[in-house]
Amino acid sequence: MDQLDQILRIHSALSTFWWILLGLFFVIYIILDGADLGAGVFSLLLKDENDRAAVMASMAGTWDANETWLVVAGGVIFGAFPLVYGATFNYLMIPLMFALWGIISRAVAFEFHVHAKSSKKFWGTMFGLGSLIAALFAGIALGATLLGFSMSKENAQGITDAADPFANTIPHFSGSAVSFISAFSIWTGFAAVIAGGLAGTLYLCARFKQEDPIYKKAHAWATTFSFLALAAVVITLIWSYAIMPDAAKWTGNGWFGWLILLVAILVAAYKMMSAHAAHRDFPALLWCGAIVVLMWGGMWATNFPYIVPNTWTISAGGNPANDLAILTLFMTGFVPVMIMYNAYQIWVFRHRITHMAGYESH
Repeated sequence: MDQLDQILRIHSALSTFWWILLGLFFVIYIILDGADLGAGVFSLLLKDENDRAAVMASMAGTWDANETWLVVAGGVIFGAFPLVYGATFNYLMIPLMFALWGIISRAVAFEFHVHAKSSKKFWGTMFGLGSLIAALFAGIALGATLLGFSMSKENAQGITDAADPFANTIPHFSGSAVSFISAFSIWTGFAAVIAGGLAGTLYLCARFKQEDPIYKKAHAWATTFSFLALAAVVITLIWSYAIMPDAAKWTGNGWFGWLILLVAILVAAYKMMSAHAAHRDFPALLWCGAIVVLMWGGMWATNFPYIVPNTWTISAGGNPANDLAILTLFMTGFVPVMIMYNAYQIWVFRHRITHMAGYESH
């Protein structure tokens, strides 16, 4: 029995370790590719196709590496939490399909726009629409995940709810293809577009020279997006507290810790808006990233010990301890390598550009 307890403790520790890493990979993706997607959404507001090409040129050296973190996050869910992967991707098949279509469309448009002549405007529009659709449906998928989903169990012979409690049961999603649709999930989709718009315009402010016309447009829109994002955060927090049981933690026994988190978010928001107003563009972008880290960390902690709220706990969804140990041994070392690679890319492409980059190959 002692040996079984030890295995369970190891399994719980490794599952929690990969749950933390999964949250880290998602937040890195949101910060990095969220700015790219938001810049793509902003490009729909630009009438000049060369300006839109300049927006693409601003991310030419980094966008594909940024998207790598989404692939890594998906790989972690598959490798560390395979039952969660199967059930959740079944639940979110439609929104994830559209989000993937958006990501593919913007990537194809990005490459074709360089060589196009008569169809350049079409591919520029596809780049913006792909960014919008990817952000919208990724937000819908997040909102739907936060609400959880229904599951049932079948044994190896396919008999539902086997009488034998020790049967080899396989939990799986038991809803319909449109179970993800709710007022809250639709709202989080729109909120994701607003948040992406803010991150994207702040990113463009940091990438373009301050006398450039694209900078001036992005700066004005970033101010608008910042107020829209503030309103969206307030609405989302109130709505979440009203419908999600785990949100009761915010005013429960540990209310003081959650209050500190809220104050930290408000301070970061103030610092971001102040830096933006003073045209200190890179600090404004960093403070925006800090807000994302704080809010994502708060959401991740709120859901603990669930990986999918009220559906999958971390331990229940985790692979057996020996599989997790092998995954940890062979894959963890790649994390600092990827972080250094991303940091190096950002350093190489750190210099500001102008809208004239749109007249060159990106």
